[in-house]
Amino acid sequence: MSELIYASATAVAKAIRTKEVSSEEVVKAYVQRIRDVNPQLNAVVRLDAEGALVEARRSDEELAKGDLRGPLHGVPMTIKDALDTAGVISSGGTQGRSSFVPEQDATVVARLRAAGAILLGKTNTPELTLDFETDNLVYGRTNNPYDVSCTCGGSSGGAAAIIAAGGIPFDIGSDTGGSIRLPSHVCGTAGIRPTSGRVPRTGHILPPAGLDESFTQIGPMARYVEDLITLLPIIAGVDWRDPAIVPMPLADPNQVNLTDLRAAFYTDNGIVTPTPEIMAAVEAAASALEKAGAAVEEARPPGMEKTMDLLLGCQLGDGGAGFKRLLDLYGTKEPHPGIANLIAMGQESKVTSDTLSGLVFQIDQFRSEMLSFMEAYDVVVCPVLPFPAPPHGASSIQLPVFAYTATYNLTGWPAAVVRVSTSPEGLPIGAQVVARPWREDVALAAVKHLEKLFGGWQRPPM
Repeated sequence: MSELIYASATAVAKAIRTKEVSSEEVVKAYVQRIRDVNPQLNAVVRLDAEGALVEARRSDEELAKGDLRGPLHGVPMTIKDALDTAGVISSGGTQGRSSFVPEQDATVVARLRAAGAILLGKTNTPELTLDFETDNLVYGRTNNPYDVSCTCGGSSGGAAAIIAAGGIPFDIGSDTGGSIRLPSHVCGTAGIRPTSGRVPRTGHILPPAGLDESFTQIGPMARYVEDLITLLPIIAGVDWRDPAIVPMPLADPNQVNLTDLRAAFYTDNGIVTPTPEIMAAVEAAASALEKAGAAVEEARPPGMEKTMDLLLGCQLGDGGAGFKRLLDLYGTKEPHPGIANLIAMGQESKVTSDTLSGLVFQIDQFRSEMLSFMEAYDVVVCPVLPFPAPPHGASSIQLPVFAYTATYNLTGWPAAVVRVSTSPEGLPIGAQVVARPWREDVALAAVKHLEKLFGGWQRPPM
């Protein structure tokens, strides 16, 4: 059982189905692992061991009768605290919701439960998901399992930390500027931000509305790419609530032929130059795809230097009113300093209706230029962040460093991350593979190959 907790969710589900192990045994093993590592991590902010064991026993009884709920029958999961979970406090890291218990699940949570998954707990997030450091005034700060003095990233940092530590096989994160991919990089796990419009955001702390609504997507996080492939079809698709979701079919990553791919790669986006080990990792990932038969060349999309101005222009162009509106909606009187700083930045940069119109024009122009570049390629391989996990509160954590991920929130394209290397300090290094719109299958096929070649997730020293 000690080894099973490090297995993929797909493998755990199979072991339960074939009765090699019971769901109750699996849940107990993960509960124990969480209790062992969480005091050092503060990744799981609410553990519902009793409720999960009740569900596990029910799953075992159903299986004994030949009833199978779905592909995740009896498999435990945690869920980022930014997503509503019926009957379990869902704070979103903001004080006004510190006791909020939703009556309904977020769409993705309901779909996972219907597929047989069991909710074991909630994972930490910065307030309203809007920071790289997973820290809030409700639950405090989450640490990196490879070095607790370092950040686990954000905003899906609690999810990545507990997955990496072997406390759960998978979680569901959200990504507005890199919030799935950044924690996956610094914690050495796998994750994908799907195409904008693929997965419903109903029940997420940031509602699917506003000028920047297309930036946010919900996506799976796990130790292994095979679980991303299992999970994405379960959570994707129209829910008749989120107005932006498109009924696009999902292609099978296992049918992608790497020899058919045309790949561009870049190691420096021209905004922040990465460390040598980050650049070497991306070059190695690109070389691996080339050796697999892909046509690879070094090329960088145009206009990436506009990324943060455009992203922040959308988020802060109202003078911070949108963030203040959310705090008022949730009844939060005292925001975390990170949110207070964003609001202050917005108040300093409030734009007129004329400049706001110009901003929308620039974003559309940027997306058109990026699409024109992508006509020649199937994937782009690039860094996730210009360095491995920095220490908590490091001065290097400045907004421009997030352009490596935020560029693709602006375009809305699918982007997956997998571990491909290790820093001299022993910290994980991931590579980001971005695909054309709606081609999650291509991004997942590429990172699956990289995982096989470079080993992917590795156990942390805890």
